[in-house]
Amino acid sequence: MQLRKYQRDAIDDVYRWASKNKGHPCLEMPTGSGKSHIIAQLCIDAVQASPECRILMLTHVKELIEQNAEKILQHWPNAPFGIYSAGMRRHDLAKQITFASIQSVQRRADQIGHIDLVIVDEAHRISHKQEGGYRKLIDALTAINPALRVVGLTATPYRLGHGYITDEPALFSQIIKPDNASIERLITGGYLAPLRSKFTDHKLSVDGVHKRGGEYIESELQAAVDTTDNNIKIVDEVIARAGDRKSWLFFCVGVNHAHRIAALLRERGVSSGCITGDTPKAKREMLIDQFKTGKIRAMTNANVLTTGFDHPDLDLIAMLRPTLSTSLYVQMAGRGMRIKSHTDDCMVLDFAGVVQTHGPITDVRIKSKGPGKEGEGDAPAKPCPECHEIVHLSVMTCPACGYKFPPPPAKKVKLYNQDIMGRSVEPDEMKVKSWRWFVHTSRTSGKTMLMVKYYGHSLSQNVTEYFTVLHEGYSGEKSRRELQKVVHDSGLYSTFHIDNLDVIAKTMNDSAIPPKSIEYRQDGKFYRVMERVWR
Repeated sequence: MQLRKYQRDAIDDVYRWASKNKGHPCLEMPTGSGKSHIIAQLCIDAVQASPECRILMLTHVKELIEQNAEKILQHWPNAPFGIYSAGMRRHDLAKQITFASIQSVQRRADQIGHIDLVIVDEAHRISHKQEGGYRKLIDALTAINPALRVVGLTATPYRLGHGYITDEPALFSQIIKPDNASIERLITGGYLAPLRSKFTDHKLSVDGVHKRGGEYIESELQAAVDTTDNNIKIVDEVIARAGDRKSWLFFCVGVNHAHRIAALLRERGVSSGCITGDTPKAKREMLIDQFKTGKIRAMTNANVLTTGFDHPDLDLIAMLRPTLSTSLYVQMAGRGMRIKSHTDDCMVLDFAGVVQTHGPITDVRIKSKGPGKEGEGDAPAKPCPECHEIVHLSVMTCPACGYKFPPPPAKKVKLYNQDIMGRSVEPDEMKVKSWRWFVHTSRTSGKTMLMVKYYGHSLSQNVTEYFTVLHEGYSGEKSRRELQKVVHDSGLYSTFHIDNLDVIAKTMNDSAIPPKSIEYRQDGKFYRVMERVWR
């Protein structure tokens, strides 16, 4: 079985970073991009490179263990692996590769012994502090083998109340986010399905609900959300909006809420099931099978079907759970992004206001530590009065139905993509007449970078782009790759010494062919070039 190009490129990015750096990388890949295939290939590569290599793949739910085990057998039918998971009733510590649940092995470092590579699926669940099952096990295994390397994979490399999983203190040293594996690129390539977010007529209020540990207090949240009036209005609105959509998933605030929503749906003639943490294993498996085969149209759940649940034909998500966790929001939304057999997209009905709280899943806002820091407050958005699509305040034509908004009052609006897919601001296109390269020093940071100015066919048309090739970390690495692509596409095949910016600028000005056009967006006072077209 062959990997997709973006999957192979992602693995190569991990190897490239690990060959030059100490520490542990985490690969950021969107939900539905095939992390299980990447895990399988990482195992194959490691064993082929070193036949004595021992690998431990960790995750927190048996569904992910099953998925990962299934995928490695597709790539390597005779893979020497075992499974250690109490939930699966398997206790096989293999000599070479073991897929395990962290709950089952967190205190078994001595029994596991020497491990060369630990792979962690849903790596954002690892505590940034020196505590928890993952950290204790990894520390114990590192004591046995100080050369141990850890590779994480996640769609959400951040933690509630902390920020990115590389923010100190942290286990991971670097987040690797491949350029060609963004949500936008995977949708364009036909690997993921887009979401359509809608402002709803009924909105859940969290007024008076207090916070603890950066999240709403669950008992107070349930009391505010799970009311007869809220539940009836929500169920009736979902039914009215769903049309011919055939597979609905509800994210509820708690067990009682999930059962009540399912009961209201059944009262209205909608076949429904409910899964919570209390649902017995056999019944859960039966309900999920009925949901996937269409015997059940709607499924409600409370804190269960966020990870490890794969149902491609899911075409409607109702968010009834307000949350301050960006990770939980993205995981919920990501359930609807698999390619479907019967429709092109998945509708998201956001009763909980999570899109406004966190921004589009293509560009979520990660809250910094401490009050009043970046990421607080709501993103500016408005509903289309015709179809209720959530769009940015600056949008004048609804991307879903074509409705023309009336001109707004004259005032400055901050540009920030706001619908759940970040589609509200379409890129501008400019025909390029010429370009000019410069070496630029930032007034604020004092850092030196490359700058290119694209000139249009009128004097007022110009767009400036910066290449921060001397920066450290991911931003510098990404910028260097992007520059190399521009160099190649412009007709040059030179390999520059990246620290000699004057030579690069002179060569580009003297010998490189500018693109015929560019597509760009304005982010605040800066521009972001999305595409350059030479043909």
